[in-house]
Amino acid sequence: MGYFSSLDVSASGMSAQRLRMDLISQNIANANTTRTENGTPYRRQTVLLGTNATNPFSNYLTGSARSILGDGKVKIKGIVQDQTDFRRVYEPDNPEADEDGYVSYPNVDIVTEMVDMISASRSYEANVTASTASKNMAMQAINIGR
Repeated sequence: MGYFSSLDVSASGMSAQRLRMDLISQNIANANTTRTENGTPYRRQTVLLGTNATNPFSNYLTGSARSILGDGKVKIKGIVQDQTDFRRVYEPDNPEADEDGYVSYPNVDIVTEMVDMISASRSYEANVTASTASKNMAMQAINIGR
């Protein structure tokens, strides 16, 4: 894995974590949205991340790292909606209430979103640290050649 490859891996990780943060922000912003365009409450969204490394462990003992790990970049597999039930709150005076007096609120839990935000932030910082270390190693290699 070359110098630029390590920067590409870190950059793909930072992009993935940025997307996670965008979705978390969107979830928090819509935590009380009871009606969307399709008439239902907002559904929490999450991102599916993956990589192209699908080899069994035994291949690590016999092959080269490049052929086993592929490019090592983070792949964004998609954005999915959380299908857990909506939160139902008894508010008979609310115009959004159903015939039983309950209002359906989004399945967004602020505590879960904040924990996910901290996780995404720390992952982003780790990728920044890795790219900084790669940059510093390249600079030291250049200085050795002088």
